Amino acid sequence: MRVVVGRIGRAQGIRGEATVEVRTDAPEERFSTGAVLYPSGRVGLPEQITVAGHRWQNGRLIVAVEGFADRTSIETLRGAILEADVDVSRVAHDEFHDLALVGLAVRGRDEVHLGQISEVLHLPAQDVLVVARVDDGPDMLVPFISGMVPTVDVAGGFVVVDLPDGLADLT
Repeated sequence: MRVVVGRIGRAQGIRGEATVEVRTDAPEERFSTGAVLYPSGRVGLPEQITVAGHRWQNGRLIVAVEGFADRTSIETLRGAILEADVDVSRVAHDEFHDLALVGLAVRGRDEVHLGQISEVLHLPAQDVLVVARVDDGPDMLVPFISGMVPTVDVAGGFVVVDLPDGLADLT
């Protein structure tokens, strides 16, 4: 599955490097030498690019791209959204990519269908699942903690939530 991992910023120096606004939690992997990325966002971009190298400078990621050897050529990529092929199943047993969770059916502990995950919010205290209800009521916010979401079955297409009495009834 392709996911957005960054956006190319302005050229850095004269050797064909550019800054990258990082949009991934694994920049060392996504921007490693030889990584293939897919630029999008406007007409005229190459179908794919290959990372020639990267470095960090003052907290900013600087990337070199094969075939873009000078400032003028790398500027043609400025503003491009970068996507990478990511295997969303390749995570630890208790970790999940947002993309793997969105769309899963949400069941109560009594197997009643409550809705579908529409979004994952990453809040300071914990992650929260946004559940679009089947009864067209307001979205339900469920803290994504093991006590409230004891079962996540991505392959089966569902999660089970164990909500305190009355929480599903709040509007």
